[in-house]
Amino acid sequence: MRSINLFAMSTLSASLLVLSGQSFAHEEHHAMSMSEPQTQPAEEIPVDHSQHQKMSAAPKIVTEEKQVQPVQQAHSNSDGFEHKSDHQFDHAEHLKEHGGQVYQQTTLESKWQRNDNGQGALKSELETRIGTDENKIFIKVHADKAESQQTEYDAKLLYSRNVADFWDVQAGIRYRNDPNREVDQDQVDAVLGLHGMAPYFFETDAYVYIGQDRQVSFNLETERDLLLTQKLIIQPYLDINMVLSDDSNYAKKTGLNSVQVGLETRYEINKKVMPFMDVAYGYNKGVQETAWQKSSSSENEWFYGAGIRFKF
Repeated sequence: MRSINLFAMSTLSASLLVLSGQSFAHEEHHAMSMSEPQTQPAEEIPVDHSQHQKMSAAPKIVTEEKQVQPVQQAHSNSDGFEHKSDHQFDHAEHLKEHGGQVYQQTTLESKWQRNDNGQGALKSELETRIGTDENKIFIKVHADKAESQQTEYDAKLLYSRNVADFWDVQAGIRYRNDPNREVDQDQVDAVLGLHGMAPYFFETDAYVYIGQDRQVSFNLETERDLLLTQKLIIQPYLDINMVLSDDSNYAKKTGLNSVQVGLETRYEINKKVMPFMDVAYGYNKGVQETAWQKSSSSENEWFYGAGIRFKF
């Protein structure tokens, strides 16, 4: 009985030793697997690089297009004609729209003027221009009503073409009417001239008139604005008339026929209403003796005037 118990105890002890050895080995293996990296290579998985190549090539194409697009210029095709890029066409259309609009401006002026002898005259002017920056139509009407005389006036219709910066060439006709004459009350002249801005901002009109009876004359008008304030402005001006030839019934003497130098001072209530005062000194050579008029001598005199100008 004692031997059986010893055998049982030895058997139980051996079983416990075996079980404890297996558990210790399992825990040691688990600890080693957690602390040490795996040394065996992972299984290789095939990767398709075609999509990566396409994605990496796409930005290069976009970059090249961005670099080429701004430098597109006119090129010649096989047909021998020059073709412009869309950018150039858009730029040309923009310039056409910028300078192609039609605008209109009308100036109306009325002035009462007296000379040293106390003789007065009412002078009125109307100027209308309509068109684009390159092509315009000018209508100019000038009327003089001296005391104890009927109103004489002239009207000009001019086509104006821009030929350079600040300069237009003008051509047209002038109609004159003087009811104080007994004959040749109506006259028609051809007009050719320049309109523009001379150096130092002198607005200038220069015209040559050619009419019947060998009437050829030249007129120059120039003026410049000088701002004292934003509303108070002085304007020196010069008006010269030259007669190159005249065989009419009311002929004028050839050469420098008249000169008027003046200074206008205006106050701009706004850009549409502008009253002004005018002081000028003038020279007039006179007229020739014909069957319809007596000869007159040269005269020098001062002129004083006041008026109002409208712009719309």
